Amino acid sequence: MPNGQHGQSSSSRPAGGQWYPPEWPDRIRALADGSLTPVAPRRAATVMLLRDTPAGPAVHMLRRRSSMAFAGGAYAYPGGGVDPRDEDHRIGWAGPDQDAWAARLGTDAASAQAIVCGAVRETFEEAGVLLAGPTADTVVGDTTGDDWEADRQALVGRELSFAEFLDRRGLLLRSDLLGAWARWITPEFEPRRYDTWFFVAALPEGQRTRNASTEADRTVWIGPAVAAAGYDKGELLMMPPTIATLRSLEPYGSAAAALAGAAAQDLTAVVARAALVDGELVLSWPGHDEFTKRVRSDRPGAPS
Repeated sequence: MPNGQHGQSSSSRPAGGQWYPPEWPDRIRALADGSLTPVAPRRAATVMLLRDTPAGPAVHMLRRRSSMAFAGGAYAYPGGGVDPRDEDHRIGWAGPDQDAWAARLGTDAASAQAIVCGAVRETFEEAGVLLAGPTADTVVGDTTGDDWEADRQALVGRELSFAEFLDRRGLLLRSDLLGAWARWITPEFEPRRYDTWFFVAALPEGQRTRNASTEADRTVWIGPAVAAAGYDKGELLMMPPTIATLRSLEPYGSAAAALAGAAAQDLTAVVARAALVDGELVLSWPGHDEFTKRVRSDRPGAPS
């Protein structure tokens, strides 16, 4: 944070609606003095689902219930943890193969398959949208019937693996409908850590979103710039990865343009750093100065 201006970024944006748990300063201190051992992050995937409107592309967002232990009340995208079963099974697949995805995501082929499956599965579980079709150039239509809902619930309950679901339906995962956009890793001092890959996709024709997540109390379609303005005003609560990816969507005039632009996005993992500097605990995300927080190290209190 330049010039000691706490709470402002290099572009003088206010901290706005940044989600910042009150227990973070104590956890940062514990990490610094060695009394806290970081947990290994779980792999996760999330999808910025876009659709075109007269005002430009809108992104589908959900608001996490205020009762949630992690980021309650914050706006986010459909997403969740990767299912390890998706590494081992042969998946009906169309588009760039697992080796191509491994090169893009910086993983091995089995992990890449699981991460891409996680992105598609979570979008279906939480938004009712399925990026799959009976052939390599088709996508399923309406997925709101009772039989689809039964399968969705079985996926949520992990009674059904994603590979089994695709096989049962005779479907191919359409990996070409996804673009890898960003990668963020939860800070080391958090008790719940995720290594999350962010993807972008366009809402398939004939499908519609719905709030299918038990973790969300509302969903919205909103322009990235409108959502970012709401964050800056303190009206919309978001975690750093969410607002950062929203801002990065703003230059694109259509869902197709964003999908085409995904190949140029930097997938270097972003992970917060905590350091003691001149009597202050400084929490920063490399490359994202607007999220820097400073807390006096000799007393508890809210970040400045």
